Amino acid sequence: MKIDLSGLFNNSVKEIPIEETFDFSDFVYSTYTPIKDGVKAKGTVFTKADVINLDLDVCFNFSGFCDRCAESVEKSFSFHVNKIIVEKLQNEQDGDDYIVVKNRTLDLDELVNEEVVLFLPSKILCKDDCKGLCAQCGANLNVEKCDCKKDVDPRMEALLQLLDE
Repeated sequence: MKIDLSGLFNNSVKEIPIEETFDFSDFVYSTYTPIKDGVKAKGTVFTKADVINLDLDVCFNFSGFCDRCAESVEKSFSFHVNKIIVEKLQNEQDGDDYIVVKNRTLDLDELVNEEVVLFLPSKILCKDDCKGLCAQCGANLNVEKCDCKKDVDPRMEALLQLLDE
């Protein structure tokens, strides 16, 4: 979705409402496509004191797998995007707070895609204290205990013998 911002830049329009669902069916996270229902974005692009602002709420449902125990995970994510829209930057270091548009057109598809990728955690967990799988027998340690002997670092064996005495 491309939004023409010419009316905001020449002050003939004060606000442009946004309410859109973006198709993320081809978005790949790890090795699967976790966003089935799309990403919903609602907000406005508005001008205030001759500054063009983007105020956007983004939400989506994530269906995937825990990176530690491989159990299925269903999570809802939402976040807020608040940026200033400019035609060019004076200082390249301030780029995180600004969106630079070309030809006074905002590509909302590209922006939402980038924000979702940046928002997602590097690891998806079923719960914060997920214990994962046993490296030897593959048991889900959240559900059951395994009787596998833990590998001991050979440098620590002498210390373990002291504990046995």
